[in-house]
Amino acid sequence: MGKNMIDPKELGETVVKVLKTIYDPEIPVDIYELGLIYDLRVNEDNSSDVVMTLTAPNCPVAGEMPQWVQQAVTKAGHSPVRVQLTFTPPWTQEYISEDGRLYLGM
Repeated sequence: MGKNMIDPKELGETVVKVLKTIYDPEIPVDIYELGLIYDLRVNEDNSSDVVMTLTAPNCPVAGEMPQWVQQAVTKAGHSPVRVQLTFTPPWTQEYISEDGRLYLGM
């Protein structure tokens, strides 16, 4: 890898860090630990592709949360960021990480 090339693994870790700064307004756990991020692809050209869901299709921030994700990842220096919102499969509490479950007392 040339000295100006970005290591995709490091880029992925950076993207995960910024995703962990975004919280669902109704649940005090970040969207990454909630399991709302279904897929994250970091490309060698510094772009990212994120497939995410919401806790429910009628979530009050349904129109805003994908923009929050795009803005956070872009602010971290990764562009372009393509965010795809999906409800297949539907999110359930089973997607919450072990850390998220501990925080929520589950």
